[in-house]
Amino acid sequence: MFKEFRDFAVKGNAVDLAVGVIIGAAFGKIVTSLVNDVIMPPIGRMIGHVDFTNLFINLSDKQFDTLAEAKKAGAPTLNYGLFLNTCLEFLIVAFVVFLMVQQINRLREKPAPPAPDTKECPFCFSKIPLKAVKCGQCTSELSG
Repeated sequence: MFKEFRDFAVKGNAVDLAVGVIIGAAFGKIVTSLVNDVIMPPIGRMIGHVDFTNLFINLSDKQFDTLAEAKKAGAPTLNYGLFLNTCLEFLIVAFVVFLMVQQINRLREKPAPPAPDTKECPFCFSKIPLKAVKCGQCTSELSG
């Protein structure tokens, strides 16, 4: 059983998958930082100095100025600002993955079509082998 597991774990597909997951997790952190630290602050400034991470709806009867205060007090909240950030992160990741797949598909060589192994009889237009000297359908003599 251990040998079978080892064979499975070191196969190319399992190792490739592990590398992909690790790279994906690191890429996710970069995109999160890009959204939270680079993209959203200027957008928030343009629409009136809004910090998207503090956009929330308080579902309790107490008043809180920030999401951190509400969380510290254990108040229920709808965190739509964090949801907007997460949606933007998803769109960026989806767009980058789309670009990567598009480039990989361009780099793949398209296989050459196979050489034909038949030809058309000039008399009855049926398909016959390339080396045929007589048509099997109409029995016409074919020139070489």
